[in-house]
Amino acid sequence: MERIRKQILQNLFKPRSVYELLYLQDSSLPEVFELLKTMEKEGLIRISGGKVELTDKGRERAEGLGAKYFGDIYCQNCEGTGIDITKEFFEILKKYKEIASKRPEAIEEYDQGFISMNGVIRRVEFIYDRGDLAGSKIFVVGDDDLLSIAASLTGLPSKIFVVDIDERLIDFINKVADEEGLTVEAMKYDVQQAFPEFLRKKFDVFVTDPVETIPGLKLFLSRGVSTLKGEGCSGYFGITTLEASRRKWYEIQKLILEMGFTITDIKRHFNVYPEEEKNFFRFQDKLPIVKKLGAKIDFNWYNSSLFRIESITDPKPLVEGEMRIDEKVYKDDESWATPY
Repeated sequence: MERIRKQILQNLFKPRSVYELLYLQDSSLPEVFELLKTMEKEGLIRISGGKVELTDKGRERAEGLGAKYFGDIYCQNCEGTGIDITKEFFEILKKYKEIASKRPEAIEEYDQGFISMNGVIRRVEFIYDRGDLAGSKIFVVGDDDLLSIAASLTGLPSKIFVVDIDERLIDFINKVADEEGLTVEAMKYDVQQAFPEFLRKKFDVFVTDPVETIPGLKLFLSRGVSTLKGEGCSGYFGITTLEASRRKWYEIQKLILEMGFTITDIKRHFNVYPEEEKNFFRFQDKLPIVKKLGAKIDFNWYNSSLFRIESITDPKPLVEGEMRIDEKVYKDDESWATPY
């Protein structure tokens, strides 16, 4: 954890919200929480009212380690993603915002949450940049973000098929597709059920944001992988470091290799979940990390890295049939940002 300690020290040459500090470091929530408590006991930092600052001793320690503050290095125009919203995609964004403002609100039962609207468009741009948008058949497992709508508004994909357990979301997507003449179709489907045969090996790309437990990841990724035609197909999904430690990332990479894929891209801080009235931060009082910190959220801290994987053999889903879900699939010891 020495690297994370240095990350914290160099970012505290000016006082920060504790939630901003969570955003700026990249260990899991249990790990960084224990580290902050340790640093507080050592007299290096002061935590009060949701704010964190260096003590004189902490400043001396930081300087002794050679740590310096070189400013906020993330690009302000692209929000640190490396992808700007072009004028062409800005027109898509305007229409998408109009549609998404009417979406059903996230509900706790399905562990729902959506990324920022700008973030959705940047994800579509990234898929476009990698050659996976134009003329592609795209499969989406769970679409809280309404990425299917944003992607279809470009007129580039030949077909987008969405499955989700939330009937409200399915009805909304199909209604919008009908009204706007989009090539999107949505169907209610619970990932616990055996995968429908008519969807197997029919798509070029899958997109999902899986539950961040190993059983959950195996299940969600398998459903996406089941739809791919063969070698050269790709998948996109988000994984945090907040609820997935390095050891979990190691297990995730083994799953990816076992399914016949290589990782081509990982974009850090790519997906940010904003504090909006319809989003999951409405449940913040039920989030373990909020309870432990004892401070209200005041920064859009919850973020994930965007993975792109590509099949180098015939894709091999690790879950084929029915898989019944219990709490262990949705929550584990690292699920500190999941409502309890």
